[in-house]
Amino acid sequence: MFSLSQLLGKDDKFYDLLESSAEEALTSTKLLTNYLQRMEAYRTSSDLDDFIQNRRKDKKITSRITEELCRTFVTPLEREDIEGLSLALYRIPKTVEKLVERLSIYPGRVPRDGLVRQAEFLTKAAEAVVFMVKQLRHSPSIDKITEANDRLQHAEGEADKYMLELLKDLYRGPYDAKETVILQELFEMVEKSIDRCRDAGNVVFQIVLKYT
Repeated sequence: MFSLSQLLGKDDKFYDLLESSAEEALTSTKLLTNYLQRMEAYRTSSDLDDFIQNRRKDKKITSRITEELCRTFVTPLEREDIEGLSLALYRIPKTVEKLVERLSIYPGRVPRDGLVRQAEFLTKAAEAVVFMVKQLRHSPSIDKITEANDRLQHAEGEADKYMLELLKDLYRGPYDAKETVILQELFEMVEKSIDRCRDAGNVVFQIVLKYT
């Protein structure tokens, strides 16, 4: 058992900002699920304001972290760890926004149920990331972080398996060559968002390992 704040000084603002960024990442995944479930109601670029605002809000948090790092002499975590985690978290809503932009302009048939299932795996991964980030301000045991990281890795693994099922159905389905290429790219963008969650979780895991 250890206390990062005891080792390196206590400054809750960095924990507050990192946790806020993680929450925005999770929000983006929930927005995605809602978007997919109501896809026929959206399907225009003008209806993407929620995603744009979510990503902009997280970008402001990321910029604030950078500013505070410049102003603060003693930080509760190593500077490169704060920067690395901040960047990893920001990439989650940024990737989700890019995915929805592509969906909003695609005029063809979309296998909505498959994408919704992928988004569910993404949300599970993001929830694990939020939990891990929130543990940093306390005295996290390696066991607790490992358990959360295992949940994250499991979500990623299940998403990988499901991705293969989606691709198999896609290749055998009633899609022409152009549709197949576009839909495969959309599936891969969801998968990339899950990978972004994994990257953020790995940063947290490595931070905790430093002090055990």
